[in-house]
Amino acid sequence: MDLDGLLPLVLPAVMALAARPLSGRLPPRTATWLLTATAVVLALASTATLAVLALGGALRLPVIAALGHLSEHVLHRDPQTSPIVATLAGPALAASLAAGGYAAVRRGRALLAGARAARDLPGREVVAVVADDAADAFALPGRPGRVVVSTGMLSILDEAERRVLLAHERAHLSGRHHVFRALVHVAAAANPMLWPLRGAVTFTTERWADERAAAGADRERAARAIGKAALAHNRRPGLGHAAALGIGRGAVGIGRGAVLGRRPGPLPRRVAALLAPPPPHRRWLVVATAALVVLSVWAANDGALDLHQLIEHAQTR
Repeated sequence: MDLDGLLPLVLPAVMALAARPLSGRLPPRTATWLLTATAVVLALASTATLAVLALGGALRLPVIAALGHLSEHVLHRDPQTSPIVATLAGPALAASLAAGGYAAVRRGRALLAGARAARDLPGREVVAVVADDAADAFALPGRPGRVVVSTGMLSILDEAERRVLLAHERAHLSGRHHVFRALVHVAAAANPMLWPLRGAVTFTTERWADERAAAGADRERAARAIGKAALAHNRRPGLGHAAALGIGRGAVGIGRGAVLGRRPGPLPRRVAALLAPPPPHRRWLVVATAALVVLSVWAANDGALDLHQLIEHAQTR
C-alpha cells in the first residue's frame, strides 16, 4: 500500500490534538456536529484500512489464492500483500470491531435503561422533582424524556437560577445530546486514538445546553447558576440519584468540572465562556476539519481500489 493509504491510520491522531481547541473556538452546536461526524467517519475509515491491509496479506495464503484463482507469483511481488503488515493489521481489526461492538451494546443498554427510568418516574410533567437532600440534576432521554432534579439542588438555587438550570437540562433533551455522545463513545472504542473527542463532545454538548439556557437570561446570571449547580453536584461522590435509578452514565447532566494540572477543567471553561460573548463562526476551522475527513475517506478508498486492481491483475495472470 502507498503511503497515502496509511493516512486513515494517522489522521485520527491529528484530530485528537485538535479536539480541545475546536471545542472551545467554535459555537458549541457547530462543534458538536463537526466533532461527532469527524469521529464517526475517521473510525470507519481507519477500520476499513485495517481490513484492506489484513485482506492483502491473507491473499498470500495458498487456500485463499486457490479459491480466488489468483497468481501467487503476482501476489508475492506486490507490497500490498505484506504478511508482516497483515499480521499487525489482522488483530488490530479484530480488536477494533470487538471494542466498537461492545461499546455500542453497552451504550444502547444504558440509553434503554434511561428511557425505562424516565417512563417509570411519577407524574406526567417533563420535570420530575425527587426527594433527595443532595444536589443532583440530569436529563433522561426517552419517549418522552424527563428532567430529574433533586430537592437538594432546588434548595440552593433562587428562582432565576432554577429557570437556568431547568432550561439547561431541557436543552439536553431537545438537542438529543445523548445521541452525539453515544456515537463518539463507540467511535473512540473502535479507534482509541479518537479518545480525546469523547471529552470534547461532552464539553460541547454541555456548552450547547449552557448557551440555550443563557438565551433567555443574563449571561452573567446564567454562568453563576451553572457554576453553582455544578459545584454542588460535584461535592457528592458517584452519580447521585442517577445511580440510584440504575441508569449509570446513560443520563445527561450538568457536567463535572475539574482543574487538571495547569489546564482549566470543563467547568471553569464553561463559566468563562458564558461570561464572554458567544464564540464567532470560524468557517475556516470547519473547512479545515472537513478537508481532513475527506482526505481520510479518499485515502481509505484509494487503498481499497489498489487492492481490487491487484486482485484483478492476479486473476488475469
